Amino acid sequence: MTGRRSLGRDFGWLWAAYGVSTFGTRLAFDALPLIAVAVLHAGATEVALLAASGLAVGAVVAVPLGAWVEFRRKRPVMIVADLLRCAALLSIPAAFALDGLGIGQLLVVSVVVAASDITFVAASGAHLKSLVPPEKLLVANGRFEATMWTATALGPPLGGVAIGVFGPMTTVLADAASYLLSALGIGAIGGKERQQTRPDIPSGLRTGDLMAGWRHLLTDPTLRPLFLNQVLVNALIMAPAPLLTVLMLGQLGFSPWQYGLALATPCLGGLLGSRLSRRLVARYGRHPVLLTAGTLRACWPIGLAFVGPGTPGLLLVMAVEFGLITCIGVFNPVLATTRLDRTPPDRITRTLSAWTVTSRTTTAAMTALWGLLAALTGPRIAIALAGTLLLATPLLLPRRERAPLHSATG
Repeated sequence: MTGRRSLGRDFGWLWAAYGVSTFGTRLAFDALPLIAVAVLHAGATEVALLAASGLAVGAVVAVPLGAWVEFRRKRPVMIVADLLRCAALLSIPAAFALDGLGIGQLLVVSVVVAASDITFVAASGAHLKSLVPPEKLLVANGRFEATMWTATALGPPLGGVAIGVFGPMTTVLADAASYLLSALGIGAIGGKERQQTRPDIPSGLRTGDLMAGWRHLLTDPTLRPLFLNQVLVNALIMAPAPLLTVLMLGQLGFSPWQYGLALATPCLGGLLGSRLSRRLVARYGRHPVLLTAGTLRACWPIGLAFVGPGTPGLLLVMAVEFGLITCIGVFNPVLATTRLDRTPPDRITRTLSAWTVTSRTTTAAMTALWGLLAALTGPRIAIALAGTLLLATPLLLPRRERAPLHSATG
């Protein structure tokens, strides 16, 4: 019981910073595409280019940043990432007020925010390991997971109301303010931060610095299958998401509020799963929980191919999404804890950067591919194909947890 209350004041500030920025991000969910359509009257091609290019270019920019950040103090990096995201987002309403907003600026903002997101996540993961004892990492990651799903359940509906009442720039301003508050929260963390050092740190970046994260992921016998599984599962879940939007709002005639309700309510399953994860690990062990939750997670999305009109279709989407998100809520904190435990301190930032960069670029590529597939076959068949491929992804999960190849100090 003491593990629930003794994570410390410094973790509390980190958690608060994460909570406020996550809620701001979920409040402004899809704000840039919405502004592109509602304000700039962009077409489908421009909106798709904005979504895919911002994600992909931001990920490429973040690759050298991960290596650069590794041997520097993480809190200043996190604060700068927050302030960059704040400034980039504030430029949108400023340009709108001056009648100078264009699709090019939205693309630049998308790249800056994506690169800063990846850098912040990598730095905060490394900092979390220094703030929390190893035996309490699962509790900490469970709290982050619960916060994320709570924000996901509440943010988009509230953001939709705010846009309807106050206009399309409202949620962008709120998101920018959330990053400013996050920076203040990170700055409130006390104590002198320990910096990773090495005697041979070069003045510039070497290829080995950039590739160290991927090399660690692909050589660790437990992280390698988890990495490949998670990247593929995320891509196969996210790629057909726009197609489900087209199917529900177009062919099946659901209203926007019904669509929002169908996707927001199941996020409560993430809150449930994150609370169950620690108890399940305590009872059954970490690896059995990863294997079971990872397998069950892959079984749900195929059900979305059978959604029909009316209340039965709405309830089917909610049931499928609830089951999927509950399994994800159990799986993700255990995965995050395993990843931190098996990564030496001098490689955490690069490893987390490599993981996130790979996941986001793969998702962007798969989203574009599934869009082309849907144009040829229709959205329902494309959704069914993604669900069918997901059924095979548990084969990538590690059958057992093996000892790490690195020493405790890396």
